[in-house]
Amino acid sequence: MNTGLRRYVTRYPNQLRSRAVVKTLCYRVFMLVVTVGVALLITGNTTDAVSIGVATNVVKTGTYYCYERLWDRIAWGV
Repeated sequence: MNTGLRRYVTRYPNQLRSRAVVKTLCYRVFMLVVTVGVALLITGNTTDAVSIGVATNVVKTGTYYCYERLWDRIAWGV
């Protein structure tokens, strides 16, 4: 790895994996409510709105967790 880059990246995360999981799940529940609300306003159909909300949030939960874990290993700004 580039020597200049090493000071910004660490092998040791700053938080426990369980903390990242809890943060991820809390955030996704909040975003599920927001997504269903927006989808309901657009579609006018509760079933469609819930389907859209659940589908997008299942995918986004995994991507957010990976993103959070990646940033947890970056020492820049900590």
